[in-house]
Amino acid sequence: MKIDSTVKKETVFIATSVVIMSMLMEAVFLVLRKWELSVLLGNLLGGTAAVLNFFLMGITLQKALGKDPKDAGTMMKFSQTYRMLMLLAVAGIGVLVPVFNAVATILPLFFPRIAIAGRVFTDSRKNRLRNESVEEASDE
Repeated sequence: MKIDSTVKKETVFIATSVVIMSMLMEAVFLVLRKWELSVLLGNLLGGTAAVLNFFLMGITLQKALGKDPKDAGTMMKFSQTYRMLMLLAVAGIGVLVPVFNAVATILPLFFPRIAIAGRVFTDSRKNRLRNESVEEASDE
């Protein structure tokens, strides 16, 4: 199966955002003098799961677009259920296995949502600036 370019592009955006937010989280642990190897390992586990979850959602959406609406809805519901179970398992591992810091495992699971929310603001700002540039050019 060929992965759609939009799925690739959006997954790269999410992965980049997760890496940036993970580095910020690591810095906070360092400043608070709470950093240890378990923080890094938890961050790697949670961040990888977060990006994988987003990628799998994109793949499922890509597959669902070629199906009739009823089958597509069923496919998306099953995907969401299994992806949520995967995230719960990752969170459980992060909490129960001492080699992982629980906070550093669970927090990155929210990074994609934060990135998407932040993207709405930056995209609307870019559109506003683009529109202002077009208006200025038309005034000249």
